[in-house]
Amino acid sequence: MKIYDVANFPNPLRVRIALAEKNATSHVTFIPVDLMNGEHRTDAFLAKNPAASVPVLELEDGTFISECTAITEYIDQHFSGPSLTGETAKERAIINMQQKRAESMVLDCVAAYFHHATDGLGPALETYQNNEWGQKQKEKSLNGLAYFNTVLSSSTFLAGETFTIADITLYAGIGFAGFAQIEIPAELTHVHRWLTLVAERPSVKQ
Repeated sequence: MKIYDVANFPNPLRVRIALAEKNATSHVTFIPVDLMNGEHRTDAFLAKNPAASVPVLELEDGTFISECTAITEYIDQHFSGPSLTGETAKERAIINMQQKRAESMVLDCVAAYFHHATDGLGPALETYQNNEWGQKQKEKSLNGLAYFNTVLSSSTFLAGETFTIADITLYAGIGFAGFAQIEIPAELTHVHRWLTLVAERPSVKQ
């Protein structure tokens, strides 16, 4: 299988961590996308993913799968090892809920702030910006982090005592926040504890 991505970008990072958690990185060929020069907006790439975003997974039969959650779901089911998306109906529901919250309350908000309220990827790619919207999303991301601090005050990971796709999403979101120069408040001690714990995982280190 192939994955079209940009190394170290937040969403590609999510998929790469998931692959590493399943010890499956060696089964994938990574194909870099020249996003800075607009390759993601070409007809050839839009045929793979009309949303013009990375990553995109290409299966052996020519199927293209985009959206990090969908790609990670495929990876989790396709490769052996501890589940990232849950085994029971209750586990899967809670993990899915927390993954969506990590995405919508932190990662997506940070992305909106970066693309609207900073220089982002530069004028050639940032063709529309709304600074007021971006600043509001920064505020929303900090509120999201405060929520997760409460969650982590009573559990090791976002969906309980097991590392899951929800933790991967929040970790990528916080990494993006650092790149966008959004400081994680010191009083969010449970988030900081969790960050230290996740950073020590082999999948994250590599």
